[in-house]
Amino acid sequence: MLQAIGLTSAPRRDLPPAVDDLSFEADPGLVTVLLGAPGAGKTTALRLMLELDAGQGVTYYRGNRLADLAHPAREVGSLLGDVPGHPARTARGQLRMLCAAAGVPMARAGELLETLGLAGVADEHLGTLPLAMDRRLGLASALLGDPATLLLDEPAKGLSPRDQAWLYGALRGHAERGGAVLCTVADPKEAARIADRVVTLDAGRLVADQDGAEFARTRLRPRVSVRTPHAARLADVVHREARAARRSVEVVTEHGGLLSVYGSTSAEVGETAFRHGVLVHRLADETGDCPPAPAEARPAPGSAAETPEPTRVSRFRRGTTEGLPGTLPVPRPVTSPARPLRYELHRLLGVRTAWWIAVATVLVSVALGLLLARSRDIPVQAAVAAWPGFLPLAPAAFAAGLVGALSFGDEFRYPALAAARGTVPRRIGLLLAKLAVTAAYALVLALIVVVAGFQALGLVYGSDATALPENWPALAAGWGGLAIGCAWAGLLAAGTFRSTAAGAAAVLAVPVLVTPLVQKALAAASVRSFAGLPGRLRELTWVQLPHQADVWLVAGARLLARPVGVALALSLAGLVCAYAAIGLRRRVRW
Repeated sequence: MLQAIGLTSAPRRDLPPAVDDLSFEADPGLVTVLLGAPGAGKTTALRLMLELDAGQGVTYYRGNRLADLAHPAREVGSLLGDVPGHPARTARGQLRMLCAAAGVPMARAGELLETLGLAGVADEHLGTLPLAMDRRLGLASALLGDPATLLLDEPAKGLSPRDQAWLYGALRGHAERGGAVLCTVADPKEAARIADRVVTLDAGRLVADQDGAEFARTRLRPRVSVRTPHAARLADVVHREARAARRSVEVVTEHGGLLSVYGSTSAEVGETAFRHGVLVHRLADETGDCPPAPAEARPAPGSAAETPEPTRVSRFRRGTTEGLPGTLPVPRPVTSPARPLRYELHRLLGVRTAWWIAVATVLVSVALGLLLARSRDIPVQAAVAAWPGFLPLAPAAFAAGLVGALSFGDEFRYPALAAARGTVPRRIGLLLAKLAVTAAYALVLALIVVVAGFQALGLVYGSDATALPENWPALAAGWGGLAIGCAWAGLLAAGTFRSTAAGAAAVLAVPVLVTPLVQKALAAASVRSFAGLPGRLRELTWVQLPHQADVWLVAGARLLARPVGVALALSLAGLVCAYAAIGLRRRVRW
């Protein structure tokens, strides 16, 4: 059972709240509809129930608040608008990625693709899906955790009658299996056709809470729609004949010569027009909507003129929410993926961007390395890394930084973890997963570039051009550290500033801006040497370290002593502090 108690949105400036003291229930096994005209507060009510907007009130899902649920995706499924995701990702890849975020088996994605008729478009990109398939994919995303409650905001908007019938049939099937379904609808006739219970909103307040049969009987009235160039004359003769026959007939003049006649039939209105010689262009029986009274016409709450609401049967009345928990001054944070490492792997490898970046990087590096190796003055390590002096970074290092920037940048551009909020959580689990995956990608890319470079040099210039220098372990460690550092710099900058461009700019800023400053700071007439550092560290340890450890330790110290290493370390430290500061500030506000 879903119970919403005292939902009230935070008012903006001097405007009234979009939702004002709203309380209702949605029982399991039923399809409940939130009905209201555009601007009535339906979407805001759903966002308050999902704790996405600031406000007051509380919503219970089978007796628990959403913030108290260990696995919200397994209890509540929501669809607010279109399916969020990278347009180049396939429907199957999107569901697999969300399976990792929800902590459900990957097989669940295949089951929903078959059940919801998406098997034929499973390998199609999200950007090419038609609206009907996009809505089916959104429903599949909401059903991934097999939730007990579904919240959907106008899921059938813009669909054809056939697709609407299929979608509402799927919602009815979920309700028949014991689930609670709550969706918003703007058309009263559509609400009467699909709903077991109708909750009507107007100006953010509850107008009626009725079952479907009662709603159809009291809200929808049969009428005769007449279009004629002599609307005033026909309305007058219909009124006169109704009074003469002592029948209750109401005639409402609409725009454009259209009349709505309540309490009569098409035959009676047509015969009246024929007897009086009134030309009729259109005559049809329709089901009309009797809208609720406007907000300014209703008495103020608590006034003596206010009358009881006979159609409201909810057990929660106004004034009963005092002292209840549930004040939400600001939205709560979004939970991290249940399986962050698996989620990040699907996110990175689910689109071709990372693959194309790797291919382009290898081709550019090989071509640039062959050009550099033509000169015997260029060291072999510079040719293999394709890093001439006029470039601020090697292509592989910049590509690693770009992939790191996309790791967080795509989360903000195509939010999948928190689509309704438009942001992603800054949680340690997600951050560690992104750091691990981007580091692995950077190392693999750096290794492929080196191997391809050696092979190309040996093929074109012979084995003499591929002689390894004696200090190759230190060079390899520096090469890998540079790639990982650039990847992490781009990742942290994009996560801090919520932009891929900011991440790429931070990667380029290290050699262009930070390194020259570090070089000036390290410039001195004489500097102290760290010779003997391994021996001094060995005296502090209880374990006898092998001699090879001394070599790697000295290589690491020399790497950090270089201006590029110092600049990269300083940049990473600054970005980590900025990322942590923003995360702590947002957590305090939450």
